[in-house]
Parts: sequence; structure tokens; C-alpha cells
Amino acid sequence: MVAGRRRELLTQQSGDGYNKYDHADIESGNGNGRARFQDAIETALSQNRALEMKKKLLETVDRNALEKFRKSENELKAIKNKKVREYYEEQNRRLDDWLEVDMVVMNLADDVLDSMGPRDLDGDGVAEERGPLFSSEENVECFLPDDEREKRRKSARNVKWAININVFVNILLLAAKGFAAIYSNSLSLIASLVDSALDLLCTLIIWSTSKIVGWKLKHLKKKFPVGRRRLEPIGILVFSIIMIVSFIQILQESVTKLLPSGDHTTAKLPPAAIFSMVATIVVKGTIWFGCIRIKTTQVQALAQDCKTDVFFNTFSLLFPLVGHELDVWWLDPLGATLLSLFIIYDWAGTCLENVTRLTGLAASDRTARKMMYMAWRFSPLVQGYKQIKTYHAGDGVWVEMDVLMDEKCPLKNAHDIAETLQYCTEGLNEVDRTFVTMDYTSEGPTGHAAENE
Repeated sequence: MVAGRRRELLTQQSGDGYNKYDHADIESGNGNGRARFQDAIETALSQNRALEMKKKLLETVDRNALEKFRKSENELKAIKNKKVREYYEEQNRRLDDWLEVDMVVMNLADDVLDSMGPRDLDGDGVAEERGPLFSSEENVECFLPDDEREKRRKSARNVKWAININVFVNILLLAAKGFAAIYSNSLSLIASLVDSALDLLCTLIIWSTSKIVGWKLKHLKKKFPVGRRRLEPIGILVFSIIMIVSFIQILQESVTKLLPSGDHTTAKLPPAAIFSMVATIVVKGTIWFGCIRIKTTQVQALAQDCKTDVFFNTFSLLFPLVGHELDVWWLDPLGATLLSLFIIYDWAGTCLENVTRLTGLAASDRTARKMMYMAWRFSPLVQGYKQIKTYHAGDGVWVEMDVLMDEKCPLKNAHDIAETLQYCTEGLNEVDRTFVTMDYTSEGPTGHAAENE
């Protein structure tokens, strides 16, 4: 609706501009009149060229043809063979991805093409009409349908709420466990206290990086010309390292207590400690199930942390209780040792995942297929593709497309197609940056120095 109203307004403005041309100046041979007449001709040709591209891109693809392959929920439930059902579930997910691509193209391509070739309506050398992208400051989300924009806004709100709630809860739990640890000499409880302190540090790191990423300051734009979204995985990486180092210390303490020279006193948990542990399990379990549905790296890290806390605190409670009841001194330090090893292993995996993403890990097959469909969506306008690369630069994905065009294709056409493809690809939620290059032969070099790969 917003994009449609903007296009209608621009069309009206363009029409008014053309009607204001001074035909008397043209007839009398006035140079300014001839320049305006020439501008009008160039504008008309540019509009015809854009309309032809829009027609090929938006009208030559049957957007409903794929839906006949979708299986409904009832049809999926009726399939008894598990592998066959999983196949059709995966097929439905692919259809969802392709429909998302189609939605982005249908809503962005029109406005992007209208923004190509700024128009000088009064012949003063300054383009008065620059198109919808100029009006939106090159933000493309405003051109998407209302339901899609609301979906993305809701996702952003959920992320914000998840982070804020985690900060508040971790402060309360840290205070409760600190009070309980004062009255207990349980290593398992001390390990749980350290875990809560690190939980609070984790949420503070995530909260601060999300705030920094969202700042719209000019000096930050100049300092970070392609954005600051990679601060988020860097924050998770830093926290992962802190978590691993801290639990290595707890592991060392637990192993020391298991040695013959260690303290073999049986730990006893007071009621306050038991209450704080049970409260942690209940609260963290609730947050875990709330966060697990929000598919962002930040919130998924919080969900992983909450899941770890549920298991960690459950066994931190059971080991000393059972050890005290059976009068087995080594059960508590053994439990702390096993829990520390589990935490170190779990967060080492998170650390490795963020390192590989920051160093250019290839995107998932699902994301790569999505980019391939975006490329196919532009097939009416291009001859083919030389290569398509999809890889991580942090949490988000960067895409490189080398497009094949006819060597006789005008520069204006090649430019408009490349820019439209670029903006449409960046309109997808998981894509941070897209680079589109034009080529006229598939036999030429790749365009990158081999030493840099």
C-alpha cells in the first residue's frame, strides 16, 4: 500500500512536470526549451525501458504454480512413512522460502526500477525527481507489505523483550544464589553461582552490543561503512571464551577436592540454597521455552544458556543432596567436575561456530537455494549466471552474484538490472550485503586474486 501510494504520487508529479514545459521556448528555438525537450524525450525512453523490464520481471513468472506441490497439515499427518513425511515437510519449507523471495521481488523491483535515472524536470542541472529509494533514504523495508513489516517489527520487539527479561532475571538469581552460597560449602552450588554471574555478563554483553548496533550516529556510519552487525557474534564469542575459562577454574577446584589430599567434608545444602536452585530451574526453563521460538543468534544464545542452566542447576541440586543423604563425600565434587566438563564442551561449540561464521563460513544449503531462486527470478532479464557465492560475515549472509549479459546490452540496462537484483536480495531478512557484477562471457577469470582466497 505504501509503495503503491508513493508510485502514484511520483507519477502525478512527473506528469505535472512535463506539462510545465514551455512549448513557446521550444518553438522559438530557445536553448533552455530545447534542453527541456531533450530531457522529456530521455525521460520517456527511460520510462519505457523501465516498464519493459518490469513487465518481464513481474509478469512472466506464474507465482501460484508452485502451490500445487504444497502438502497441508492434514496431508502430512496422514503420511505414515517418517522419511516420506520429512521429505514433504522440507518441500513445504522450500516453497515458503521461494514465496518470500517472490514477495520481495514483487514489492521492491517496481520501486527500485523507478529510482533508476534521476530526472531533472526544470533543466537547472539538479535532479528533482530521484525516485522512491531516495525518499526512503535507501531503506527497502518500507516497500514491503504491511504484514511482512509487522512480522519483522514483532520479531525485533521479541528480541528486545527476551534480552531485557534475561537481564532482570539473572540479577535476581545471582543475588539469591550468592545468599545461598554464603551458608553452604557445596562446590556444585558455588559452580552454579559462578554460572549465574556469567549468565548476567552474557546478557549484558548481548544487551550492549544490540544497543550499539542500533545507534544511528553519523560518525559511526563513517567509521563502520558497512554497519556494525558483526559486533553481536563478537560479543557472543567473547562471552564463550569467558565461560570456558571460568569453568576450567571450577574443574580444577573440583578435581583438587577429589584427590586424597583434598577436603573430604560432605556438603550440606540449607533450605535457602535448595529454594534458590529450584527457582532457577523453574524460571530458566520458562525463559528457555519462550526464547527457543525466536530465531536470532542473540536470542538463540540466550536460549542455549537457559537450557544449560536448567540441566546444570538440576544436577547441582541433586549431587549434594544425594551425597549428603548417603554420606558420600566425593559425589558433590564429582558432580561439579562432570558439570564443568559439560559446560566447557557446550560453549566451546558455540565459540567455534561464531569463529567460523566470522571467518566466512559458507551459508547453509537452505540459504544457498534461496539465493539461487532469487537469481532464477531474474532470469527473464539476464542470460545466465557465472557464479553465486553465499557466505557468512558474522550472523548475516553476504552474497556475490556474477551475472552474464549480452555484450551488446546497453550500460543503462545492465546497471538497472544489477541494482534491482542487489536491492531485492538485500531485502531478504538474512542477507546483510549483496555484490552484483556483470560479465559477458562465462570463460573469463573469476574476478578475484587467488592469493586472497
